[in-house]
Amino acid sequence: MNEKQTASETTLRPTKKQRELLQYIQQFIGEHGYSPSYREIMNGLQYTSVATVALHVSNLIKRGHLRKRDRSARSLEVVDNPEPAALMTNQVAPGEEKWLVEKVEHAFRQVEQAGDAEGLDNLYVLVGALKVLGLEGAAQSFVARLSALKSAAE
Repeated sequence: MNEKQTASETTLRPTKKQRELLQYIQQFIGEHGYSPSYREIMNGLQYTSVATVALHVSNLIKRGHLRKRDRSARSLEVVDNPEPAALMTNQVAPGEEKWLVEKVEHAFRQVEQAGDAEGLDNLYVLVGALKVLGLEGAAQSFVARLSALKSAAE
């Protein structure tokens, strides 16, 4: 994390294994009043090494889901609610939508000018990506042009 980034800017959703680790730590703290050691986590989650636990814990700290106080033993704290707005999603902000559509438009112009049949495959990928990102309207606006290019290529 560079100096200008905050912890909330690097918050990502935890993976399945990381969620299991977070749940284990929360449960352990609830039962004992203090956080588990790495070896207790290893045994509790049936990992094969303490290094695996350290790697997962380090990643969870970087992702903003765990906090460690002053490098002391048993000092892990689960961060209750990482900033939901900072979580990575496939939602596109309005400014990003405009930028993406302009980029796809540019790619279409290049293929149309060059008459490049190989570029047609890339256009299919781009239109599909717009759909995946939830930009169905933008994707539909390119479908007619894509069909016309396909017909011209055949």
